[in-house]
Amino acid sequence: MIAMMYLVLTALLALNVSVEILEAFLVVNESMETTNKSFSQKIDGTYSKFQQQFAINQNKVRPYWEKAQKAQKLTQELIKYIEGIKYEVISVSEGITIDEAKKIPLREIQTKDKYDQSTRYFIGESQNGSNGKARELKDKIIQYKTNVLNLIDPANRSNITIGINTDGPFYDASGDKQPWEMHHFYHTILAADVTILNKLVNDIQNIEFDVVNHLYASISAEDFTFDAITAKVIAKSNYVFLGDKYEAEILVAAYDTKQNPEVVIGGGRISGENGIVNYTAAATSEGVKKYNGVIKVTSPSGITNSYPFENEYIVARPSLTVSAIKMNVFYMGVDNPVSISVPGVADNNLSATISTGTLRRDASGKNWVVRVSQQGKAIISVAMKSDKTTRSMGSAEFRVKRLPPPNAFIANVDGGPVAKNALLAAGALIPRMPEDFEFDLNFVINSFTFISIRGGDVFPLQGKGNLLTEEMKNFIRNSKRGDKIWLENIMAKGPDGSTRRLGTISLEIK
Repeated sequence: MIAMMYLVLTALLALNVSVEILEAFLVVNESMETTNKSFSQKIDGTYSKFQQQFAINQNKVRPYWEKAQKAQKLTQELIKYIEGIKYEVISVSEGITIDEAKKIPLREIQTKDKYDQSTRYFIGESQNGSNGKARELKDKIIQYKTNVLNLIDPANRSNITIGINTDGPFYDASGDKQPWEMHHFYHTILAADVTILNKLVNDIQNIEFDVVNHLYASISAEDFTFDAITAKVIAKSNYVFLGDKYEAEILVAAYDTKQNPEVVIGGGRISGENGIVNYTAAATSEGVKKYNGVIKVTSPSGITNSYPFENEYIVARPSLTVSAIKMNVFYMGVDNPVSISVPGVADNNLSATISTGTLRRDASGKNWVVRVSQQGKAIISVAMKSDKTTRSMGSAEFRVKRLPPPNAFIANVDGGPVAKNALLAAGALIPRMPEDFEFDLNFVINSFTFISIRGGDVFPLQGKGNLLTEEMKNFIRNSKRGDKIWLENIMAKGPDGSTRRLGTISLEIK
């Protein structure tokens, strides 16, 4: 995934560098650095296994182990060189010392979106990068690929993938061919240069991993006894729901497929085949479950060796959490966001249904959206999909209610004293939802009645929509301090399609 993002970002270098593209480079670079550290640990594990086999039978393993050490040395030298030029180009671009460059994160580098100094560093004054640092880097990569390939027997070299294409073809934005140096480092911003160098480190680690694993696979495992191995427990899951089964594979790390090992747990004996013993335990009670025992295997000399092991897992009841994100009820005719989760279960392994209305995933795919059309109650039922089975995780019940009516306002008040100039300036009734209502909904006022008393007579005027008519405005203009005005029979249509009568606005001219 990171490699694909790297290719896309490299293609975008022909365009203007936006903030989004720069941020994308920073994210990819951070991911690449994390991946390189993890990969380095993985490779160290392979060398550790290799060294262990060498300790068991030096005569047999020595030729392969020495080649593996050579591959390790060649790789470390090239990675050290790439790390060196990475900090050197940061130093040149930023105008700081190399020691300072090693300490500053890429995000904090001021010139990370500039390419003048870095292009001069990698390309030099040449038209093809032949006298810049990029040519030197390319030559070292080519030499490294040749050296590590020579560690593999010629008959088996076709089985090894030697990555990092330095021969091309490469093309610029116009479709013209260009050398490797220009394609990667000409007018390339510093953030992209650092990302490219970290990507090269990853490619070199991949080469080393393939070569060392090929050398390790060349050793015949059946030539060795099991005097330097440990027991291994591989659990299908260490988090088990009550009523399910805990499953694990217990095996020796370098097992012999011709073995039929035996496991002793709590005095009980379990026989295995092909070097593996399958262990299952019924999850009948909650809590942390621990178990231990020994696995017995027979060496080629006929001696039975025992290797102790221990492991633990957790048995828990299914814990379903279903919560309405905005309110603790569902409202009719609108989208009600809902969060559904079960600890220990991935979101994409959950399915949900609702007893009334509809239930669907939202655009993000993380939460859900409920839409209901009748009052009462709605029950959401959740199930977990595991392998080829489906298991109920429980259900949650919610009340279903009509949308609460909004309050009608005019001149920012819903009643009481008001200046007639404020009424005239406002000129319209505005519906507002209660302050504690979380949904952003809009009601539309369809009609209302304007009532005023003058000279002891009542003057009712009808309004359509939410705007005051000119006749209503004239009444307001001619009103005096203390005159009363009522806005009643206010009818508003909600987003659920229902029409609601809003409360009366009782006003007094001040």
